Amino acid sequence: MVRGIRAAGLLAMATVLGACASGGQAAGVASPPRPDPTTAAPESRPAQAGGVERVLAKLSDEEKVGQLFMPVLYGTAADTVSGENNARYGAATPAKVIGKYHLGGAILFPENVKTVEQVIGLTNGMQKASRGVPLLVGTDQENGLVSRMAALITTFPGASVIGSTKDVSLSRAAAKATGEELRALGVNLDFAPVADVNINPDNPVIGKRAYGNDPAEVSKMVAAAVKGFDDAKVASTAKHFPGHGDTNTDSHTGLPVIKHTRAQWEKLDAPPFRAAIAAGTDVIMSAHIVMPKLDSSGDPATLSKTILTGLLRDKLGFKGVISTDALNMGGARTKYNDGEIAVRAVLAGADLLLMPNNLPKAYDAVLAAVKSGRISKERLDQSVTRLLKLKERRGILTSAAPASVQEAAKVVRSAEHRKLAARIVRESR
Repeated sequence: MVRGIRAAGLLAMATVLGACASGGQAAGVASPPRPDPTTAAPESRPAQAGGVERVLAKLSDEEKVGQLFMPVLYGTAADTVSGENNARYGAATPAKVIGKYHLGGAILFPENVKTVEQVIGLTNGMQKASRGVPLLVGTDQENGLVSRMAALITTFPGASVIGSTKDVSLSRAAAKATGEELRALGVNLDFAPVADVNINPDNPVIGKRAYGNDPAEVSKMVAAAVKGFDDAKVASTAKHFPGHGDTNTDSHTGLPVIKHTRAQWEKLDAPPFRAAIAAGTDVIMSAHIVMPKLDSSGDPATLSKTILTGLLRDKLGFKGVISTDALNMGGARTKYNDGEIAVRAVLAGADLLLMPNNLPKAYDAVLAAVKSGRISKERLDQSVTRLLKLKERRGILTSAAPASVQEAAKVVRSAEHRKLAARIVRESR
């Protein structure tokens, strides 16, 4: 997914492996029964009757629109002046940006990460600034090549290494351990696992980020990872729908075109997403790719109602949150301006607008579309309701328990997790 502020993942990976060497439900190609992910295990998905409806009823249009957005907030403390925030958002601190745009979430990158104590101070400070509805705090901790939090947490081998073991229990265990460490730092949403089937050896953007090139094997690993994140009480994200595995173009810089027929898509790309849905994934992320055989409009999947609503919602039955890939990527910005991109993503069926290139323009455009009726109040409420349900399932609808430095010390880079990382390396050989 997001590579926008590119990480030091490889270096940190090498450091961890040099120092220490990072049972799921199997899901096959056939479509299994697809439970509604909003009704999963009660111990991991706490709910309060009517809570979502009560919160939704209290929100203004401005606050509802803000719930859709998850930008990068620059700086290492919520209340510290950041020139980058000031330049981009007209607000000098992360806390002020959160308040000004009524944000529903924020995503962390290596620039936000210095020490355990600092990150906990940042996430707690951001939650305090959210006032009404607590934030989804996300990051890209796929492990391996994309490891935004690698400076602090146990960096497990990437998906391709885990996939090579053929052991779904290791996929689940690695996701659980990663989720536990993220949650200890105040991060409640991981943009992982990668559900793409890497069938193109020249793929410049997925490659080793995928579990492999066999749809059935990838499906098993993805389902196990989703279960592992759920074990850790952290939201998971299966990405990048409808499948980014067969491309030789990087969607960060261009707009890939994948010419799979519908039958090929059903056989090659769809199985891991079906498996993720069956396993209860909280979020599915769209891809900035064109699949002409699925939608002839020429728009990327992120902006395609045919793909996000017709295929993902109606055909596959996904009831959770649909997130865009980062809206500052080249693949999303080939035809429309930054405001129009955000509006079209909502109209296509997206709920979470990740990393808009220009937050003020995107926010204003979506709010104007709501005021004019282009985005109906019903459509807006659908997305906000899904986001609030996700927060309810993860226990943060009305309050987010502060992360604790003392608790984090017991979890982050624990001996148990480092042993697991070393074991995965051994079993992959």
